[in-house]
Amino acid sequence: MILVDIEYQVLSEAEVGAIRDLCNELMAYQKSLATIHPEFFDNMCFETRMLPSLKGAKANYIIVAKDKDQIIGYAYSNISPKETYSGGFATLQCDGFFDFDSVEGEDVGCLSQFFIKEGYRNRGIGSVLFTSSMEWLGTFEEIRDIFIFVSNGNEKGLKFYLDRGFIISHQILDGFITVLRNNAC
Repeated sequence: MILVDIEYQVLSEAEVGAIRDLCNELMAYQKSLATIHPEFFDNMCFETRMLPSLKGAKANYIIVAKDKDQIIGYAYSNISPKETYSGGFATLQCDGFFDFDSVEGEDVGCLSQFFIKEGYRNRGIGSVLFTSSMEWLGTFEEIRDIFIFVSNGNEKGLKFYLDRGFIISHQILDGFITVLRNNAC
Protein backbone atom coordinates (compact mmCIF):
# COMPACT_ATOMS: atom_id res chain seq x y z
CA MET A 1 0.00 0.00 0.00
CA ILE A 2 1.39 3.39 -1.02
CA LEU A 3 0.64 6.26 1.34
CA VAL A 4 -0.91 9.11 -0.62
CA ASP A 5 -0.15 11.75 2.00
CA ILE A 6 3.60 11.24 1.79
CA GLU A 7 5.47 14.06 0.10
CA TYR A 8 8.96 13.79 -1.37
CA GLN A 9 11.46 16.62 -1.37
CA VAL A 10 15.04 16.97 -2.54
CA LEU A 11 17.23 18.70 0.05
CA SER A 12 20.17 20.90 -0.73
CA GLU A 13 23.48 20.21 0.97
CA ALA A 14 22.82 23.25 3.16
CA GLU A 15 19.64 21.56 4.43
CA VAL A 16 21.28 18.24 5.31
CA GLY A 17 20.98 18.92 9.05
CA ALA A 18 17.29 18.12 8.70
CA ILE A 19 18.18 14.41 8.50
CA ARG A 20 20.67 14.34 11.38
CA ASP A 21 18.34 12.42 13.69
CA LEU A 22 17.31 9.94 10.99
CA CYS A 23 20.95 9.31 10.06
CA ASN A 24 21.70 8.57 13.71
CA GLU A 25 18.64 6.30 13.85
CA LEU A 26 20.01 4.47 10.80
CA MET A 27 23.31 3.81 12.58
CA ALA A 28 21.47 2.51 15.68
CA TYR A 29 19.21 0.36 13.50
CA GLN A 30 22.19 -1.13 11.66
CA LYS A 31 23.90 -1.86 14.97
CA SER A 32 20.75 -3.59 16.28
CA LEU A 33 20.77 -5.96 13.29
CA ALA A 34 24.51 -6.60 13.11
CA THR A 35 25.84 -10.02 14.02
CA ILE A 36 29.39 -9.24 12.90
CA HIS A 37 31.18 -6.46 14.80
CA PRO A 38 28.17 -4.43 16.00
CA GLU A 39 30.69 -2.34 17.96
CA PHE A 40 31.91 -0.89 14.64
CA PHE A 41 28.79 1.28 14.72
CA ASP A 42 29.72 2.87 18.06
CA ASN A 43 31.60 5.72 16.37
CA MET A 44 29.28 6.10 13.40
CA CYS A 45 26.87 9.02 13.34
CA PHE A 46 25.79 11.95 11.23
CA GLU A 47 29.07 13.78 11.87
CA THR A 48 31.31 10.80 11.02
CA ARG A 49 29.34 9.33 8.11
CA MET A 50 27.14 11.90 6.39
CA LEU A 51 29.23 15.05 6.63
CA PRO A 52 32.52 13.53 5.39
CA SER A 53 30.68 11.80 2.56
CA LEU A 54 29.04 15.04 1.45
CA LYS A 55 32.36 16.87 1.49
CA GLY A 56 34.23 14.15 -0.39
CA ALA A 57 31.69 13.73 -3.17
CA LYS A 58 31.61 15.52 -6.51
CA ALA A 59 27.80 15.54 -6.52
CA ASN A 60 25.21 14.73 -3.84
CA TYR A 61 21.51 13.89 -3.90
CA ILE A 62 19.37 13.77 -0.77
CA ILE A 63 15.70 12.94 -1.12
CA VAL A 64 13.38 12.77 1.86
CA ALA A 65 9.90 11.40 2.46
CA LYS A 66 7.68 13.55 4.65
CA ASP A 67 4.47 12.79 6.49
CA LYS A 68 3.09 16.27 7.02
CA ASP A 69 6.13 18.19 8.32
CA GLN A 70 7.97 15.18 9.74
CA ILE A 71 10.77 13.57 7.71
CA ILE A 72 10.15 9.83 7.97
CA GLY A 73 12.72 8.51 5.49
CA TYR A 74 15.58 9.49 3.24
CA ALA A 75 17.98 8.27 0.60
CA TYR A 76 21.41 9.77 0.07
CA SER A 77 23.32 9.11 -3.16
CA ASN A 78 26.54 10.55 -4.47
CA ILE A 79 29.07 10.59 -7.27
CA SER A 80 32.58 10.26 -5.91
CA PRO A 81 36.08 9.54 -7.16
CA LYS A 82 36.64 5.79 -6.89
CA GLU A 83 39.70 6.51 -4.73
CA THR A 84 37.28 7.69 -2.03
CA TYR A 85 36.60 4.00 -1.40
CA SER A 86 40.23 2.92 -1.25
CA GLY A 87 40.76 2.42 2.42
CA GLY A 88 38.32 3.56 5.02
CA PHE A 89 34.75 3.33 6.14
CA ALA A 90 33.83 5.85 8.81
CA THR A 91 36.45 5.05 11.45
CA LEU A 92 37.29 1.60 10.05
CA GLN A 93 40.16 0.68 7.79
CA CYS A 94 39.90 -1.88 5.04
CA ASP A 95 41.75 -2.82 1.88
CA GLY A 96 39.20 -1.11 -0.33
CA PHE A 97 35.60 -1.50 -1.24
CA PHE A 98 36.07 -2.95 -4.72
CA ASP A 99 38.64 -3.84 -7.34
CA PHE A 100 39.47 -0.51 -8.97
CA ASP A 101 40.36 -2.23 -12.23
CA SER A 102 36.80 -3.49 -12.53
CA VAL A 103 35.39 0.05 -12.46
CA GLU A 104 35.04 2.02 -15.68
CA GLY A 105 36.12 5.64 -15.41
CA GLU A 106 37.39 7.62 -12.47
CA ASP A 107 34.11 8.06 -10.60
CA VAL A 108 31.45 5.78 -9.17
CA GLY A 109 27.88 6.25 -8.10
CA CYS A 110 26.74 5.10 -4.71
CA LEU A 111 23.46 4.80 -2.89
CA SER A 112 25.18 5.59 0.37
CA GLN A 113 22.41 5.81 2.98
CA PHE A 114 18.81 4.68 2.95
CA PHE A 115 16.44 4.66 5.90
CA ILE A 116 12.72 4.65 6.60
CA LYS A 117 11.30 4.96 10.11
CA GLU A 118 9.56 1.98 11.69
CA GLY A 119 5.83 2.12 10.97
CA TYR A 120 6.39 3.51 7.47
CA ARG A 121 8.21 0.51 6.01
CA ASN A 122 6.65 -1.84 3.45
CA ARG A 123 4.33 0.85 2.12
CA GLY A 124 6.06 1.79 -1.13
CA ILE A 125 8.05 4.71 0.27
CA GLY A 126 11.36 2.89 -0.18
CA SER A 127 10.53 2.16 -3.80
CA VAL A 128 9.92 5.84 -4.49
CA LEU A 129 13.15 6.90 -2.74
CA PHE A 130 15.14 4.16 -4.51
CA THR A 131 13.72 4.95 -7.95
CA SER A 132 14.38 8.67 -7.54
CA SER A 133 17.96 7.98 -6.45
CA MET A 134 18.61 5.64 -9.38
CA GLU A 135 17.13 8.18 -11.81
CA TRP A 136 19.45 10.85 -10.41
CA LEU A 137 22.47 8.55 -10.65
CA GLY A 138 21.41 7.72 -14.22
CA THR A 139 21.75 11.36 -15.26
CA PHE A 140 25.54 10.97 -15.09
CA GLU A 141 26.25 9.33 -18.45
CA GLU A 142 29.90 8.73 -17.57
CA ILE A 143 28.96 6.66 -14.50
CA ARG A 144 28.67 2.97 -15.33
CA ASP A 145 29.19 1.51 -11.86
CA ILE A 146 26.79 2.01 -8.98
CA PHE A 147 27.49 0.50 -5.57
CA ILE A 148 25.41 -0.12 -2.47
CA PHE A 149 27.00 -1.21 0.80
CA VAL A 150 24.69 -3.26 3.03
CA SER A 151 25.58 -3.85 6.67
CA ASN A 152 25.50 -7.40 7.96
CA GLY A 153 22.24 -8.54 9.48
CA ASN A 154 20.16 -6.30 7.21
CA GLU A 155 18.57 -9.16 5.29
CA LYS A 156 15.48 -7.14 4.33
CA GLY A 157 17.63 -4.37 2.89
CA LEU A 158 19.76 -6.87 1.01
CA LYS A 159 16.67 -8.53 -0.49
CA PHE A 160 15.23 -5.12 -1.44
CA TYR A 161 18.30 -4.28 -3.55
CA LEU A 162 18.64 -7.76 -5.03
CA ASP A 163 14.98 -7.60 -6.10
CA ARG A 164 15.83 -4.40 -7.98
CA GLY A 165 18.59 -5.92 -10.07
CA PHE A 166 21.70 -5.32 -7.98
CA ILE A 167 24.05 -8.26 -7.52
CA ILE A 168 26.31 -9.27 -4.67
CA SER A 169 29.87 -8.49 -5.63
CA HIS A 170 31.75 -9.46 -2.46
CA GLN A 171 32.04 -8.83 1.26
CA ILE A 172 34.49 -6.64 3.12
CA LEU A 173 35.66 -6.31 6.71
CA ASP A 174 35.16 -10.04 7.37
CA GLY A 175 31.51 -9.91 6.33
CA PHE A 176 30.63 -6.67 8.11
CA ILE A 177 29.50 -5.19 4.77
CA THR A 178 28.13 -6.83 1.63
CA VAL A 179 29.04 -4.89 -1.49
CA LEU A 180 26.35 -4.79 -4.17
CA ARG A 181 26.76 -3.40 -7.64
CA ASN A 182 24.66 -2.82 -10.71
CA ASN A 183 27.35 -4.04 -13.04
CA ALA A 184 28.43 -7.68 -13.23
CA CYS A 185 32.12 -6.98 -13.88
